[in-house]
Amino acid sequence: MEHTSLHIIREITPLSDKDCFYLVERRKNTFDYPIHTHSVYELNFISGGRGVRRIVGDSVELIGDKELVLVTKSDLEHTWQQGECQQRDVREITLQFAPDLLPPIMLQKNQFLSIGHMFTRAQSGLLFSHDVTEQAETQLNEILTIHDGFDQITALMKLLHSLSLDDGARELASTGFAAATEFTDSRRVKKVDQYLREHFREEVRLKDLADLVGMSEVGFSRFFRMRTGVPMSAYLINIRIGHATRLLIDTTDNISEIAYSCGFNNISNFNRIFLKYKNLTPLQFRRMYKKTRRLV
Repeated sequence: MEHTSLHIIREITPLSDKDCFYLVERRKNTFDYPIHTHSVYELNFISGGRGVRRIVGDSVELIGDKELVLVTKSDLEHTWQQGECQQRDVREITLQFAPDLLPPIMLQKNQFLSIGHMFTRAQSGLLFSHDVTEQAETQLNEILTIHDGFDQITALMKLLHSLSLDDGARELASTGFAAATEFTDSRRVKKVDQYLREHFREEVRLKDLADLVGMSEVGFSRFFRMRTGVPMSAYLINIRIGHATRLLIDTTDNISEIAYSCGFNNISNFNRIFLKYKNLTPLQFRRMYKKTRRLV
């Protein structure tokens, strides 16, 4: 493994150029691997790890008994820490594969569109629903028992397809932090998304966004929420918080400077919203990430 200038480990994975994927099962009682990034896609399954702290970008959460997460962005920091876990026999299955396992031209075919969409969403880290995670555990167990390489690939494709159909999967890192590719099919949402990413530091008025896509304010609000699943105001806050968390990690700017540079009009409002979205104050978040980095 190697270190980046920001003291985040850049993991050199065991996946060789001659293999399609790398799969390993571990039994562990401690989670002490430092926060890191890597160039390969990673699917990580944990069973019996209630209380483990998962960090994916600026998402910090304690996990339940089982979870399955896919990360497909090469510079998205992530790790699983001990947190509050007291279990002595935690099962972890890690599956890594190269981004070119399914090249872009294939992901544009009808039969692979859902997988391509999943890979795009997973640039922010993608947490799968409980039921799909249970099903995936069975499929991972099957892959572990297969010895023929071609049959393993066939089973992996089935697993990826099953995961791509999970309507309950949710992104972890915020949009501003991960700088993930926008994945909507809506031309109007793409236009608004681009505008918000460029102007989030400024005052953003609903009327300006509605005019941008040629709609009334009421019609735009309904349309945007239907297409994205969240109100426009929440979408903008997500972008602002993401940029703020990135600055908290990557700079020594004081919290007031960060708040104003990310479009928040006062420090108390920033602290309140940050706590609501991250369950940590900005200072706690910065200290937590700094402590994680020192592990390297």
